[in-house]
Formats: sequence, structure tokens, C-alpha cells
Amino acid sequence: MKAVTWQGKRDVRVEDVPDPRIEEPTDAVIRVTSTGLCGSDLHLYEVLTPFMTPGDILGHEPMGVVEEVGPEVPDLRPGDRVVVPFQIACGHCFMCDTGLPTQCETTQVTGEGMGAALFGYTRLYGAVPGGQAEYLRVPQAQFGPIKVPEGPPDDRFVYLSDVLPTAWQAVEYAAVPPGGTLAVLGLGPIGDMACRIARARGAERVFGVDLVPERLARAQRRGVETYDLRAFDDEKELVHAIREVTGGRGPDAVIDAVGTEAHGSAAAKLAQTATAMMPRKLSGPLAERFSVDRLGALYMAIDLVRRGGTISLSGVYGGMADPMPMLTLFDKQIQLRMGQANVRRWTDRIIPFLTDEDPLGVDDFATHRLPLADAPHAYEMFQRKQDGAVKVLMQP
Repeated sequence: MKAVTWQGKRDVRVEDVPDPRIEEPTDAVIRVTSTGLCGSDLHLYEVLTPFMTPGDILGHEPMGVVEEVGPEVPDLRPGDRVVVPFQIACGHCFMCDTGLPTQCETTQVTGEGMGAALFGYTRLYGAVPGGQAEYLRVPQAQFGPIKVPEGPPDDRFVYLSDVLPTAWQAVEYAAVPPGGTLAVLGLGPIGDMACRIARARGAERVFGVDLVPERLARAQRRGVETYDLRAFDDEKELVHAIREVTGGRGPDAVIDAVGTEAHGSAAAKLAQTATAMMPRKLSGPLAERFSVDRLGALYMAIDLVRRGGTISLSGVYGGMADPMPMLTLFDKQIQLRMGQANVRRWTDRIIPFLTDEDPLGVDDFATHRLPLADAPHAYEMFQRKQDGAVKVLMQP
């Protein structure tokens, strides 16, 4: 089959790889019909290269049709249409029972000290072949796949794999009070969708911050009060502008939907770049113990949120030696929540929004739809923020 493989920094290729097969009684194999390109994939493309191996199959936002199931998968049949969550979880361990499938004790990558295995996301998360491929082996298929009805196009449901539950959890963790205010830093797919969900769930005002014109325009069309970072001399000036319209206090909650590749943070960017260029035998151990993030977005969130407010992190961070302003966090009494989205915890609450009325705008959420063969171009375009690329879907 054809699959998108990682070969090095900014080097992905579509190659022939072996077809997946049933390996465990709880496996399924699906034929992929749509698969997303996620901002998290760009971290692999650029920053997290020390944890990658040439030939790794990328992608964690697939949906498709069941081709084959193992004998211990009672609720799936060949021909079922399913969305596959990005995390792999059993559904019956202590962590899954407490609503934390990202910490699943059956699939935890204990050798790396990490949580549940993820599709297509570095050796830290199990090096499981990902979903940017023609076919996908789905472990723990007795729990993971989400059956969806025939009829509507893939766009209606594919975001249940990642975008929708990640944005939903970001808003849930933000704990915006009734009639409250929320700022979202970064209006890529997760930030954009978090704004839509927050408004649908009753936030009084939602402020969106970015520096890409197309992203700002998309959010503004859906009632978000947007702030272009480029229009301010520095971030302090932007923080002051949002405080001015929130009674001088700042918003009740802030979602950081940017993560480790924040704009600015030149020293951290240099460190990330240097690590990525080292031989893998050196860069991996160094990154595990001494890696740093570009923390511009997180520092802005800490400065921006009102005293006693909440910061919700949905952007991916990977640093092990990040400096944190503990005095400010403590003094402002900030609540900080974060983590990979617990997909199946939220999907039953999200599905009622996926109607023909389309209140979250999923049907036209993708800006680009490309064949899987064009994956190298898709990665480059998305990484460079070219041609208005906000969300890319690929079809094998």
C-alpha cells in the first residue's frame, strides 16, 4: 500500500510499505477514506525529529471503512464506517474507566515513561504506524473506533479523530463561567474550532489572537473578536488591549492552542534547530533530558489571563527543561490544565452538533483537499502557511 513516511527534517515521502494485517484478536483493519494533516504533525516535521525513525508512517486523524476484524472485536463488522481516535486505548482499565484514555494502562508506553500509545507519533508514543495511508491496523478496536452513519461526506465526521475532541477538551478545561470571556491564542485548526465550540457553549465573548490573515478572517466571520499580533509593537501592548475590553482584568480563561513552536522565542528556536540537526544517537538523549520549548504563547497566556483565571493548554509541548514563571503563576492564583484530548470521553457530547444544520461549521472546515500522493506538498504548504492553508484533508 501507499503511505506517508518520515525520512528526516522537512522530508516526508509517499512510499510503498507492507499492507497491515490482523496481529491481535482485538485488532481491526480499515481502508482509509480521509485522513487529516494536523499541526502536531508539523512538530514531527520540524522539532521532534530526535524521536523519529526514517520510514515511520505518519498521521493520526483517519476515518474509513472496516475491512477486517479480530475475533475479540464484537461491535464492528466489515463495511462499517468508522472514525479512529488518535490515541489507542482499551476502554476497561482504571484510567479508561476514570475518563482518561490518554493514560490507558493497557497501551501506556512504559519503556519511555509516557502515556497511551498514539498513531503515527514518535517512539515516545509507541511508534505505531499512522493513518496517512491507504490502510490502517487499529489496535484495541473493541473500544477505539467510532461508528458513524452513511450518507454525509467524510468532512462531517473526520474531525472526531482529533480536532473536535481536542478543541472540546480545551474549552472544558478552560472552565469559562456562564457569560464569561475566553481568549484563544493561535487560530489554527484547534484554536479555530475551540472558538466555535466556546461560542456554541455560551461564552459571552471570545477573543482570538494570531498573525496569519486567513486564520484571523475565518474566526472573525464566526463572531470571534480577533487581534492581529502584527498590529502591536509587542505582546505587552496586545495584552493591554484585551485587558481594556475586559474591565481591566483580562479574560476569565485563556486557551494556548499554539504549543512548542510559538512565534518568537529565538533562543529556544535555535536550541530546537541545533538538536534536530545532530546525529540521532546524540539528539535523542539530549532532547529527552534538556529540551526546551518556545514558550512565547504560554508566557502571553500567563500575562493575559485574569487573576484567579484558568489557562488550558491544547498546544503540544515537549520540553524537559522549560523555565516557568512560578512566582507569577502562584501570585495570580492561576489554574493550569493540560493534556492530550481524551477522545472517547467527549465524543458522545460532540456528535449531537454534527447535524445538517452544522453549527460548528465542520462541513467546510477544510481549506484544502488533496490526494495522498501530494502529501509532501501538503506538509510544506501547511508548515509555511501558504495558500491560506488552515486545515488539510487527504484522500488515499
